[in-house]
Amino acid sequence: MAAGFAGYLEILGARHAARLLAGTLVGRLPNATAAIAIVLFVRAEGGSYSLAGALAAVYGVANAVGQPVLGRLVDLYGQPRVQLPAALAAGAAMTVFACAGTEPPALAWTAVAAAGLFTPPLEGGLRALWPAVLRREEQLHTAYAMDAVAQEVMFTVGPLLVTLCVSLWSAQAALVLLNAVGVLGALSVVLSPPSRAWRSAPREAHWLGALRSPGLLVLLGAFLFVGIALGSITVAAVPYADAHGGDAVYGWLMAALGLGALAGGAVYGTREWPGAPERRLRVLVALLAVCYVPLTLMPGAVAMVLLTVVSGVFLAPCIACAFIIVDRHAPRGTVTEAFSWLVTTFTVGASVGTGVAGPVVQAGGALGGFALPAAAGAVSLLVLLATGPVLAPPGGEAVVAASSENDPDRAAEPRFSSGDRA
Repeated sequence: MAAGFAGYLEILGARHAARLLAGTLVGRLPNATAAIAIVLFVRAEGGSYSLAGALAAVYGVANAVGQPVLGRLVDLYGQPRVQLPAALAAGAAMTVFACAGTEPPALAWTAVAAAGLFTPPLEGGLRALWPAVLRREEQLHTAYAMDAVAQEVMFTVGPLLVTLCVSLWSAQAALVLLNAVGVLGALSVVLSPPSRAWRSAPREAHWLGALRSPGLLVLLGAFLFVGIALGSITVAAVPYADAHGGDAVYGWLMAALGLGALAGGAVYGTREWPGAPERRLRVLVALLAVCYVPLTLMPGAVAMVLLTVVSGVFLAPCIACAFIIVDRHAPRGTVTEAFSWLVTTFTVGASVGTGVAGPVVQAGGALGGFALPAAAGAVSLLVLLATGPVLAPPGGEAVVAASSENDPDRAAEPRFSSGDRA
């Protein structure tokens, strides 16, 4: 791994790398801000916390369904033929929701579900492109860390953009504008030479696709609860902000969460860590769970923002470590689908977190909501500890090579014809 922060600069200097990273981040803006934008929009329409949480959860569940399906289509047919139509459909659906509001209910629920379902799998697509853009193995590992850090930039800036749009115009305008910008980001990615040229390697025909990997299933189970932790904070922060300054405080809390993850991920990516990432992930998840506990103190706004920064420090390192584990455990030919399953599981978890936190907050206030992240983090750690042998490093201490596919041993899998495609 390149030394220090110079490794990030080296990657950004590679041809097409900056465009792909920036386009992916901008293209993901609607998805990264959807939960916050939907909550604020429903509140502006006079809806309850429970309705806001439920609609955000519907978006997340639909997104979770669409990501692996679209990811498999990308592996089969390439990125431009799938990503751009999906981005246009998702943006149009969210615009319908913004214009129609929460009435009639059937239209609102359908539009939100469609927006989530057609969200393009830009994250998985970017991670599939990195080996084609970066030829050295140490650069690939640094790129995954930088990818996680860059996402946290979006999670830091995104809430501020939402609240800024709401304060300058309206919650409705925020939904429309952010989705329009997202389509432009997707367009930038799919028109790039690496995206147009990329093709997945032949894959073994199996209806489970990437999910036939036991190690990947364990990782997804653990990240479901990491997502629950993050999603519950999104809702729990709303009543806290209402009592300590309103929407501006809410935006700062969400931005602080991303800022902490940004800082932690930036430091994490500047060095090469010893040992297998499977074991390292357990330590990172334990630290993540511990850092959620102080949120239950609920001090004044300034102190709460600082605690929220601390609570996010280990999120990006967990995600970056998970990227490497996906690389090591995903079957050959399922690169986009495998990464999309990680996105899906995290999104489902966040959606479950928002859905559960809504009634909890309604019944017990912000304190109950802020107790959920630490509990979810603890369960995630228990999953990793209980399934240690399943998530053991494949082939001992095998590492990921910077090549067109991610299967560590490159071996054809038994019982299936290597000429078939799933």
